Amino acid sequence: MRVGLFGGSFNPTHEGHAHVAETAMVRLDLDRVIWLVSPQNPLKSSRDTAPLSQRMANATAYARGPGMIVSDAETRMGSQYTIDSVRVLKARYPGVKFVWIMGADSLSTFHRWRGWTQLLNELPVAVISRPWAGLKSRFSPAARRFAAARWPASRARLLPGAKPPAWVYLVGPLNFASSTAMRERARHGAVEKG
Repeated sequence: MRVGLFGGSFNPTHEGHAHVAETAMVRLDLDRVIWLVSPQNPLKSSRDTAPLSQRMANATAYARGPGMIVSDAETRMGSQYTIDSVRVLKARYPGVKFVWIMGADSLSTFHRWRGWTQLLNELPVAVISRPWAGLKSRFSPAARRFAAARWPASRARLLPGAKPPAWVYLVGPLNFASSTAMRERARHGAVEKG
């Protein structure tokens, strides 16, 4: 079984998230993509984070098609950090070939995640291109530190099951939806109405 783990706040979920998950599913030839809805991103304010039930419902609306699964596994595991979640999942399902999936915008701040170097040594990573993140992500501390472990996009289908560290940057059509922009528009609209 080849499974992509797509973690995030999904606050709010949008077409860009669906684009990343669907691109990974096709380009990596995955059997499943599990959307791991974070209980609370430690790098973001809880004031700006919608309730988990709302984010789960929104993610479910965008996780279309067979093989797309929305999960609150991190909440049920009591895990706040991706590295801990990945280790638990790998231990529970030793026969599964896991791949971490992220948008390129996340790669540019990946070095701020707790245990980011360990995460790259735990499982392969697929980075999907996102608007305005190309150069910043490809020259990020994580991309530079693990430059020798980067695979060409032509070998993406071989990434699941690869011995880490191994990662690929997949370029394709871009989807311009952004959670940050959506929150800003909502905040701006609330100020105008007030």
